[in-house]
Amino acid sequence: MNDTVLLFHGIARTKKSMAKLAGFLSGHGYRVVNVGYPSTKFSISDLVDIIRPEIDDAVKKAGDGRVHFVGYSMGGLVIRAFLKSYRPANLGRVVMVGTPNNGSQIADFLKNWPLYRKVYGPAGQQLITDRTAMTELFGTVDYELGIIAGNRTIDPVSSLIIGVRVPNDGKVSVESTRLDGTAAHIVIPANHTFLPVNKMMWSQTLSFLKDGRFTS
Repeated sequence: MNDTVLLFHGIARTKKSMAKLAGFLSGHGYRVVNVGYPSTKFSISDLVDIIRPEIDDAVKKAGDGRVHFVGYSMGGLVIRAFLKSYRPANLGRVVMVGTPNNGSQIADFLKNWPLYRKVYGPAGQQLITDRTAMTELFGTVDYELGIIAGNRTIDPVSSLIIGVRVPNDGKVSVESTRLDGTAAHIVIPANHTFLPVNKMMWSQTLSFLKDGRFTS
C-alpha cells in the first residue's frame, strides 16, 4: 500500500499526543505524517497557511497513492479549512475524532475569561457554537468523511455546562460532532482527553480509512 495518512492534533496539544496512533497506522502499512502546529498562537485560517507546505510536500511524495486526513478535536476543523481551499487531487478519506463541528458550549462559557483567552489564543475563540462567521472558512463536506464521537465524561463541571442529559465526552457533545454530508458517524465509550490513545478509536479509524465504514 502506498497511501499516506496525515494526522492533526487538538488545541493546546502537540503532535506527541498523536504518536501512538501514528505508530498503529504505520504498523498497518500507511505512510504517516504527524503534523505539528502552534495551535494556541493563531487563528484556524492562519494555521492552515502555516501547515500548508508540510501537507503539500506529503501530497507530492504520495505520488499516485491516496492521501487521507485524520484530525482529533480542533484538528478536524483545521482539516475542514484546509480542504476547502487546498483540496489535493489524490484526496482519500477523512476521519474526525471528537471534533466540535458545531462548536463547544465550554468555549461559549469560557470565551471571555482572560485565562482561557491567554491559554487558547485566537483559535480558542473559533470553537464557539455560533458558527455564522465560520461558514466561509469551512465550506461543505464533499469528500468521504467518517466521524467518531465519545460519550464518556469524567468532568462533572463541563458536563453541567453542556447539559446533564446531553451525551458528551466531557468537552464536546455528540450532537456537536455531526456534519451534513458525513458518510458514517459512530459513538464510542470514550472521554475527550483520552480519545487519541483510545484503541477502539484506532481500530475504527483504520476501518474507515480502509473500507469507508465503521465496524458496528
